[in-house]
Amino acid sequence: MSRPPADPERAELGPPFEITFDGCPVRALPGQSIAAALWAAGILAWRTTRKGGAPRGAFCGIGSCYDCLATVNGRPNRRACLLRARPGDAVTTQEGTGHAELAV
Repeated sequence: MSRPPADPERAELGPPFEITFDGCPVRALPGQSIAAALWAAGILAWRTTRKGGAPRGAFCGIGSCYDCLATVNGRPNRRACLLRARPGDAVTTQEGTGHAELAV
């Protein structure tokens, strides 16, 4: 018995659109992940670690390592390597856990 091939995520044909990263415009393609769009724009880090503030970006690219966490449209801890870019998405650098505003 054979298994059907998995349907891989694919970029879709269509016109590019714009998202922002820390307020700067970034070009994205339909079907492209946020991490892929940031990489294509030369942006390699969009998160800092809780201890030491070391820069992080996508590492595994399959949603296993959590290094790609970003704040997207005000929501922290979004895995940029799994999240498809949508027109107008606002991606911001995530500091630590992304919940600094909740610290007392």
